Amino acid sequence: MKYELTQHAREILHERDISLEWLERILAAPERIEPDSRDASLEHRLGRIAQHGNRVLRVILNPQVTPPRVVTVYFDRTMRDKL
Repeated sequence: MKYELTQHAREILHERDISLEWLERILAAPERIEPDSRDASLEHRLGRIAQHGNRVLRVILNPQVTPPRVVTVYFDRTMRDKL
């Protein structure tokens, strides 16, 4: 899947040592997709990362633009036992 990273997303990936492979895996095959509660143009894709203790990676993107734009990405502690 082709996608674009915002500057913020690039910085977060580097700062939090989140692999592009993990991000791409969640973009391509999320375990859950949720709408954003504040911005209807955004979508949240979530999935567990086995290599990181099954922590849940949340990828927030705008799928309405071409290519889809990743706004931010982070490990969501509130979803730990919910997927």
